[in-house]
Amino acid sequence: MRIPRIYYSEAIEVATPIVLDADASNHLSRVLRLQEEHPVVVFNGDGFNYQTEILKVSRKAVELKVLDKQLNDSESKLAIHLGQVISRGDRMDFTIQKSVELGVTEITPLISERCGVKLNQERFDKKLEQWQKIVHSACEQSGRSFVPKVNPIMSLEAWLTQEYQGTRINLHPKAEIGFKQLKIDNQNAQLLIGPEGGLSELEITQARESGFTDVLMGPRVLRTETAALSALSMLQCMHGDLG
Repeated sequence: MRIPRIYYSEAIEVATPIVLDADASNHLSRVLRLQEEHPVVVFNGDGFNYQTEILKVSRKAVELKVLDKQLNDSESKLAIHLGQVISRGDRMDFTIQKSVELGVTEITPLISERCGVKLNQERFDKKLEQWQKIVHSACEQSGRSFVPKVNPIMSLEAWLTQEYQGTRINLHPKAEIGFKQLKIDNQNAQLLIGPEGGLSELEITQARESGFTDVLMGPRVLRTETAALSALSMLQCMHGDLG
């Protein structure tokens, strides 16, 4: 029997019932058609899985009885902060979803010189909300109980100037070292992925001046979403928990 996993945004206490929001309730009751006493795993980002069962199903909400909690040891020892220049269409959605599955711990959407996405603040706010929902869904699917944060959208220039304790990585087709030669400081890595047209020479220089190391992915030019997921996979294989 498949036990569904559901994200819940508030604090959870064992033996204290919780009521799911409309989207989660609809998923359990109308999509999965679950009934009372069916087990459900709930998480809220604190690193625990909460074992629950359905207490009540109504037209408006599903109420759960919290039975127990267990520490979820599914996080990589490597903390990766992805700085991703926003890509067009659903490519950004795809990148965020898959990066969460690959264990990224933090995501910052970036605007660069060659970024092809032009939206007003209201649209950006809606995008940010949408991306965080994608993160929740990806955590449900992949079995994570830590929820990566999607930071507010910011300029690449501003992001580069932020202080960071760890290894900063920028993919570059003419870099002299690859991922095999890369050393990770403090088990923290910050990965910069440029737009579909690539970073400008000025931005590459600014990244170097901010402590980013140019790293060669391979002999082929990858799309922005492919580059992000390939780099995350390589970091996890060599320094994290894959492979």
